[in-house]
Amino acid sequence: MRSLLIHLVFIVVTLGFGLLSGLANLPDEWYQSLDKPPFDPPAYVFGPVWTTLYVLIAIAGARMWLRAPASAAMQLWFGQMIFNLLWSPSFFGLQSPALGLVVILPLLCLIVAFIAKAWDIDRPSGLLFVPYAAWVGFASLLNLSLFVLN
Repeated sequence: MRSLLIHLVFIVVTLGFGLLSGLANLPDEWYQSLDKPPFDPPAYVFGPVWTTLYVLIAIAGARMWLRAPASAAMQLWFGQMIFNLLWSPSFFGLQSPALGLVVILPLLCLIVAFIAKAWDIDRPSGLLFVPYAAWVGFASLLNLSLFVLN
């Protein structure tokens, strides 16, 4: 029962903060006016992708909390959440692809570091972050392209 409650708390809090960050910093006319690379995905992709990723992130966090709450992996989990939640306000809110890069590149490093640290403690937690790493790697390339093109 405790495990289920911790998983639910992590899912609700992670999804909630992700939703708040996204809704408070929606793409607007500024973003629409930017020159975009040919691999820029359509807007409808982002909601389902991020919802899925936030659930995976939350499950990994809950699993790590249950196994090693004071570990470096757990600290990395919290660190990546901070950078994750800062990206939308930095990029969309402040309309700054440069600041977006300053946030997303450390985010990607924190995600990879979490995978590495989690691997020996709870391999499924590390594996749950692999799609997240792939997406943020892609998002980093997109962010860099928007910075260069604009």
